[in-house]
Amino acid sequence: MSLIITDECIACDACRDECPNYAIEEGDPIYIIDPDRCTECVGHYEEPSCIEVCPVDCIIVDSDNQETMEELKFKFEQLQEEEL
Repeated sequence: MSLIITDECIACDACRDECPNYAIEEGDPIYIIDPDRCTECVGHYEEPSCIEVCPVDCIIVDSDNQETMEELKFKFEQLQEEEL
C-alpha cells in the first residue's frame, strides 16, 4: 500500500527531498503523496524514508490503497524504467 499524509502535516518540506520516487509534492495546505509513485521505498530502503524524517509523524499507511510486496516491487521496476 502506498502512504498518505494526514492533516497533522506542518508542511516543513522534510519528506519531499527524501522520497526516491519523487512521489511527494506540496499541496494546499499539506503535502500529498502520489499513490502511483509511492513504493514505500521498496527497492531503495528498508523503511520508508519519509516516515523516518517526518518530525510530526503524520505519514501513515493508506488503508484505502493496499498493495502486496510484489505489486510494490513491480511499481518500483516500472518507475526505474521511466527514468532511463
